[in-house]
Amino acid sequence: MNQIVNIARKELNDALRNRWLLAISLLFAVLAVGIAWFGAAASGQVGFSSIPATVASLASLATFLIPLISLLMAYDAIVGEDENGTLLLLLTYPVSRGQILLGKFLGQGLVLAVATLLGFGSAGLAIGLLVADVDMTLLTWALGRFMLSSILLGLVFLGFAYLLSSQVAEKSRAAGLALGLWFLFVLVFDLALLGVLVVSEGKFNPELLPWLLLFNPTDVYRLINLSGFEASGSATGIMTLGGDFAGSGWILWGVFAVWVALPLLLAYVVFRRRIV
Repeated sequence: MNQIVNIARKELNDALRNRWLLAISLLFAVLAVGIAWFGAAASGQVGFSSIPATVASLASLATFLIPLISLLMAYDAIVGEDENGTLLLLLTYPVSRGQILLGKFLGQGLVLAVATLLGFGSAGLAIGLLVADVDMTLLTWALGRFMLSSILLGLVFLGFAYLLSSQVAEKSRAAGLALGLWFLFVLVFDLALLGVLVVSEGKFNPELLPWLLLFNPTDVYRLINLSGFEASGSATGIMTLGGDFAGSGWILWGVFAVWVALPLLLAYVVFRRRIV
């Protein structure tokens, strides 16, 4: 356990020294406050509109940002250590590969969690202080759920980054694969489902399509943040079909938990077989 904590502490110190934590927190804070007040500017409105619309807009933004930031943070977690020669040195100590992987996961996951709470939490604080007659119970519940799901989304893509980093021999290849993975889950997957829907000319079972969204962690994330209140009006593209999802919120959270564990487990299997 001490080895895991030491590795996690080292990752946290690296993030503080490289200004990762500060940069991510400021980015989230500026974008979150900007969306809360100027998200409806295209329709001629300036100022806070509503909690559901704000959370839906923040979730749409986070769907693009959080996976990309997570992959950028961790794509070289294993292959970078190998190229620098520190991985071989680290393995000479009484520490297992599983402990190395888990320590990195906890340390970088903590960086993402703190940045998410500080950055997006600032939007909630600003709304609570500056908006009159806001429902604080709904605001706390909606933003709390949003930040928790955002942290979990970051953990999913940290696991994917470790999987890619454990598989390849060069950092440049890991970076390219990470970018491809981001395109797959954030852009290509939903476009493919829309393509299937169009090509089938309505013959595709419409009740099945919402369940197919569960095969994409970013879609599960958006479904979680669009459920619970009438935010469906802010949904676009394939997510307009998310309102037809027949499962409960607990199913979504359960699937999300599987998405967090699966890439990390696969990364461990690949890392164990890696020759250093």
